[in-house]
Amino acid sequence: MIYFDNSATTKPFPEVVDSFVKVSSEFFGNPSSIQRLGVEAESLLAQARKQIGELLQVNPREVYFTSGGTESNNLAIKGTALMYRNRGKHIITSAVEHASVREAFQQLKELGFRITVVPVDTEGRVSISDIEDAICHDTILVSIMHVNNEVGTIQPIKEIGNMLKGYSKILFHVDYVQGVGKVALDIQRYHIDLCSISAHKFHGLKGTGVLVVREGVQISPLFSGGNQEWKLRSGTENVAGAVSMAKALRLTLQSYKTKLSQISEVQSYLLKELQALEDIVIHTPSKGQAPHIINFSVKGFRGEVFVHALEEKGLIVSTTSACSSKKKAISHTLLAMNVSKEVAESAIRMSLSYENTLEEASKAVSIIQTTATELREVMH
Repeated sequence: MIYFDNSATTKPFPEVVDSFVKVSSEFFGNPSSIQRLGVEAESLLAQARKQIGELLQVNPREVYFTSGGTESNNLAIKGTALMYRNRGKHIITSAVEHASVREAFQQLKELGFRITVVPVDTEGRVSISDIEDAICHDTILVSIMHVNNEVGTIQPIKEIGNMLKGYSKILFHVDYVQGVGKVALDIQRYHIDLCSISAHKFHGLKGTGVLVVREGVQISPLFSGGNQEWKLRSGTENVAGAVSMAKALRLTLQSYKTKLSQISEVQSYLLKELQALEDIVIHTPSKGQAPHIINFSVKGFRGEVFVHALEEKGLIVSTTSACSSKKKAISHTLLAMNVSKEVAESAIRMSLSYENTLEEASKAVSIIQTTATELREVMH
């Protein structure tokens, strides 16, 4: 099997699973308890927070554990809206965000917030001037993703952060879920107030994530309860998840230092070889893209048909994002990039990890070519 669906989820590192099992079985105390087992669990949680803070280059006090990217995004967006609704009810995002951002904005719209969705160009990239033009006297939040989860476009986060420095009443949230471990992001220097990550995108376990909240920034909690995570996220902490997430992040960032050229080489090879095939349209931009995502259409075939045909030959890919693929909806990202509906319906996403090789890429291209030929013969 060749697994090229790492943007949906990655295979956990064995060391990460071992760490989760060890902490779950030996340090199972509730970190809020005052007895010995609770104190031990609390100590491990603090250690994981410190490690993640160091790896993300933020203060550990700014690291809030959540259940993953969706919760982090919802907490950042709705938490800001609820906290500052008396200051203003205008919020801004882009046309290519993940569903957890898009739907959070729609919910807030139903609650009376005004939302502005800025467009993207044909490469899926927002314009800083479009964002600045949308800012009103009552704007309280701008939420823009770092790396697009479907086509891999990197957004100009540094420039947006610099621009928003001039608007002290606006918080800046970045969905960093697809970028972490693959494309560097300086949370402090880019003036990011809120930043979401999710462990299962970097070989950690599902159900664990972080929202970085810049020191001094206040947002409203979404859960009422025991006031864990400095009153921002109630609920007994997932200590084993946090400890194993810290390990996954450390290992992934080590791979970033040593294997970035390898994954970039695999991506370049795939883009070049796919471009040469008949009736294939590449949607991933040739510049300013993350090194692990490739999105293309094979004209004439619906994406899900092609994905299943590839799967039968041992190549695992996806259509759009994992959160949208079962809905069989046409990619809103590709439509926002002005891709025609017919071509967007044929979209395939391949997403790499540092473990993928050129040999796998070569086999994948061969499988794609063979599958397209066979399907055309069936159709004719």
